Amino acid sequence: MNQMRLAVACALAVMTVAPVEAQVQEIVLHTFALGTGVAPVGVSLAPDGIYGTANRGGTAGYGVVYKLDTSFHYTVLHNFTNADGATPFAGVISDSADNLYGTTENGGTDGYGVVYKVDAAGNYTVLYNFTGGVVDGRNPQAGVIRDSAGNLYGTTPLGGVVAANCSLGCGIVYKIDTNSHETVLYSFTGGADGAYPQAGVILDSAGSLYGTTQNGGTAGHGVVYKLDADGSYTVLHHFSEPIYPNGVILAPDGLYGTTNGGITDGGVVYKLDASAQYTVLHNFTLGGIDGSNPSASVTRDSAGNLYGTTSLGGTAGWGVVYKLDSAGNYTVLYNFTDGADGGLPTAGVIRSPAGNLIGAAEVGGNRYANGGVVFVLTGVQ
Repeated sequence: MNQMRLAVACALAVMTVAPVEAQVQEIVLHTFALGTGVAPVGVSLAPDGIYGTANRGGTAGYGVVYKLDTSFHYTVLHNFTNADGATPFAGVISDSADNLYGTTENGGTDGYGVVYKVDAAGNYTVLYNFTGGVVDGRNPQAGVIRDSAGNLYGTTPLGGVVAANCSLGCGIVYKIDTNSHETVLYSFTGGADGAYPQAGVILDSAGSLYGTTQNGGTAGHGVVYKLDADGSYTVLHHFSEPIYPNGVILAPDGLYGTTNGGITDGGVVYKLDASAQYTVLHNFTLGGIDGSNPSASVTRDSAGNLYGTTSLGGTAGWGVVYKLDSAGNYTVLYNFTDGADGGLPTAGVIRSPAGNLIGAAEVGGNRYANGGVVFVLTGVQ
């Protein structure tokens, strides 16, 4: 037991010592149950533990915000009631004062989702209720990011401009200022500019936002876009085959991301360099043992290695955690079995300072609850 606790303590990355395990090992940090939340959808790391959300369960059944502290004690910080938000589809971010920020896909005063804050004392506040109209968005599936001034940015896949191919609106990019005022920064039209921005946005040092859409573009299969601080909108890449991009990360040499679909139907990992040159780094095979159907983007270390998850595929069919090194070599680090170890990791992984990978799987864990797990992989080289 003491050896297990030591391994998990290292995994939480509050220590700076590199992992010493000779092989990759999965350690389950928490197993979810219906009364306290099920189907975890993302994690974030802080000095005092791990924070995240569960899509369902809790006292009202609409999901929770939770904390897993450095002693592996699980605490529900907020139970969603539907009136204040329901079914969070993404995790949370935190600021220097330990406040948490996130979104729910549904619920709120109009039923179209909310942006919320949970402060360090556990007080919950709805910052914005989406109205679902043509001048607003609805049903956010991505979380938010925060700039140095405290403004929040995100997307909704619906709402905004209504077009023939998106009768509920083609989606928006929005900003929530420190007074909880929403500004629509861009409304997609469903044409060459894209439609349905399901993934969120990232922010560069110049204040430009980057993201993806699921549809639209010149071929109708989605785009990678840039939205400058002055409102100028540019499509950086039009996907040419049926493909469903999950979002991007920003690196010194360009943008990296993942998609579903592609020429093998199992998805791809790709790079878009500073000249907007598109390169496929890895093709997943539908149902393949290397993983299939990535549902989240990647994370990158200082050496240029990429890490991510697929929600399906692998030796047991329940998804994998993978590494794609800077030379293009692909390795499956872990195969989920849908047993006590979890399965269906629809969120990506985060990398700790110690080099461990932390994430959540939506199902598995307790065989009766099948509510998912928070896990860590140690021994990642």
